[in-house]
Amino acid sequence: MKLNPPSKAAAALSLCMVLLLGTAIFAQQAAVADSSNDSVTAKRVCAMVSRFHISGKPINDEISQKLMKRFIKQLDPQKLYFYQSDIEHFEADKTQLDDKLAVGDVSFAYDAFNLYLQRLQERMDYAQQLVDVDHDFTVDESIIVDAKDLDFAKDQNEMNERWRKRVKYDLLNLILEDTELAKAREQLHKRYRNNLRTMSQTEKPEKLEMYLSALTHCFDPHSSYMSPQTLEDFRISMELSLDGIGAALRSEDGYTVVAEIVPGGAADADGRLKAGDKIVGVAQEDGEFVDVVEMKLSKVVRYIRGKRGTIVQLRVKKEKNNAIEVYKLTRKKIELSTSEVKGKIIETGERLPGQTGRIGVISIPSFYRDFRGAQRGDENFKSTARDVRKVLYDFRDQGGVDGIIIDLRFNGGGALSEAIEVSGLFVDEGPVVQVKQMDGERKIHSDVEPGAVYTGPLVVVCNRLSASASEIFAGVIKDYKRGLIIGDTTTHGKGTVQNVMPVSNQMFSFLKGQDLGALKLTINQFYRVNGDSTQNRGVRSDIVLPSLIDNMDLGESFLDDAMEFDKTEVAPHESLGMVSPKILDQLKQASTKRVVADKDFKETQEEIDKYLKKKNQKTISLVEATRRKEMSNDKDKEEKEKEKKKKEEEEKKDSAADKDIFKKDFYNDEILNITVDYMNVLKNMNTVQR
Repeated sequence: MKLNPPSKAAAALSLCMVLLLGTAIFAQQAAVADSSNDSVTAKRVCAMVSRFHISGKPINDEISQKLMKRFIKQLDPQKLYFYQSDIEHFEADKTQLDDKLAVGDVSFAYDAFNLYLQRLQERMDYAQQLVDVDHDFTVDESIIVDAKDLDFAKDQNEMNERWRKRVKYDLLNLILEDTELAKAREQLHKRYRNNLRTMSQTEKPEKLEMYLSALTHCFDPHSSYMSPQTLEDFRISMELSLDGIGAALRSEDGYTVVAEIVPGGAADADGRLKAGDKIVGVAQEDGEFVDVVEMKLSKVVRYIRGKRGTIVQLRVKKEKNNAIEVYKLTRKKIELSTSEVKGKIIETGERLPGQTGRIGVISIPSFYRDFRGAQRGDENFKSTARDVRKVLYDFRDQGGVDGIIIDLRFNGGGALSEAIEVSGLFVDEGPVVQVKQMDGERKIHSDVEPGAVYTGPLVVVCNRLSASASEIFAGVIKDYKRGLIIGDTTTHGKGTVQNVMPVSNQMFSFLKGQDLGALKLTINQFYRVNGDSTQNRGVRSDIVLPSLIDNMDLGESFLDDAMEFDKTEVAPHESLGMVSPKILDQLKQASTKRVVADKDFKETQEEIDKYLKKKNQKTISLVEATRRKEMSNDKDKEEKEKEKKKKEEEEKKDSAADKDIFKKDFYNDEILNITVDYMNVLKNMNTVQR
């Protein structure tokens, strides 16, 4: 992520202030400019939401009250910091926030956050004391699980009691993991210290982003304000590239630690920086080093990222000997290949004894598109549809496949245009998705390219976290009766379209050109060609396989202020006849027979049953013996460890590509079994055209 330099006008103004008026007055003026930035941003966001959001709702007293509740919940979801008196103090403004935002006043956000930090400091100080107290784990008491069943604490005594149980609960969990008491206490001291340090380093743009996103979330869960830093991250996710050194970083005990070196990056080419090394200082070109120990990871990343071809200096504490070394690295373009489309061919006989056939697996992690590259006319701009097409051609060049699996698990969506183009690779010309705009007008988006690249048996795998563009593609395959949908009961249920609009500034000339971030706003709702919205309900699987995630409260229907399901007219489309009730009955029966007999699926069902039991618990016991008894009802620990090691050894036999795309496990093997059955059914029915 880039640090955002001031505009030329602002920089010149700042220099004059330093030379003529002195540092103190400069700081005052800078604060005024910063405040003006916030004011302009807030007013622009409010105007854009009122004008462009699909709901057409005004920002009024109702929204004001929702905003207050949302922002407080965002700061203190477990009701562990604010007192009831704090909430009453906030509520004096509960119908005023809309009026304040209209004139660019966002002081409530900063006042509430500052009070939160004060309460956090108080609670962390108290928690640090409680960690070293001798807790009695034989006392019959419990902790309330769901904050919905709690009111905010009335006074310090009630808050202290709440935290006594919280610390006792955290300690007990570590002890139950066979952590020695001294080590458990050390871990909790670090956890609470890091929690305070991280939140204390929240920067002003992040606070503004939290507040304005809380506002947009009052309209729907997918509209949000993106600060300039978040906007840069969003562009990276869509373009699958960034300018930097090519190192994945993580935060650990106040240090920025190298988690992984990205192949092909500057660090990889240099060869000196290794996974496990700690970055303790960063400097630009030949500038002064900035100490980054105890610095928030997102801020460290912004120091390290930068313009392609520029130099960054890293002061590194080596993992192997704790020696301090300084590396100069030239930033370069990093391709995020781990997030792009990948494909491989599986010989079914190697995975499923007695089976024959070649199955191509295509993993699509997201529907990415480099819009800026496309606008520039770059010949090889990143695009999901282009990459899927390449994989399909690779399959053909390798002798072809008998069936294809498209894996959309955990694919949260992306560009609408990519979902349309990818759909066109598997169906001939015709409607793909219908989009309803704010004025109610319906527009049909079609695949206009004649023919399909692949016309054989097709299976699409989804789960509860397959959303948006993934659901458009899955809906096309289902409505055209082009292939099978396998996975969780249904997909996420996100049936809305967002547009990213820059929060442009035309009000203050001295701020002109400054980046005020962007608004990701829901402007349309999309519908399948059969007329159903995917909103709230998602796309249901033809064959459901047991999974833990399918039983979690995941999906649009569990989100506050989500839009409702509705329908529109059917867009006339062809039925390809590759799925029918008769085919599905046959495939379901065969799959159910295998799943019921499979040891791993039985264990999955046991995990689901335990999860559902715990999910419905209102309280958790703080008695060690009770908790251990609950754990003993699980499978024997040693047996679990043996099975875990066995699975790890089996996975090691697979290549890295196997793991990335379609690792060998019981769930994926059942998908392969269903796909083989499906290929054979179609072959026998002579419906597959070559």
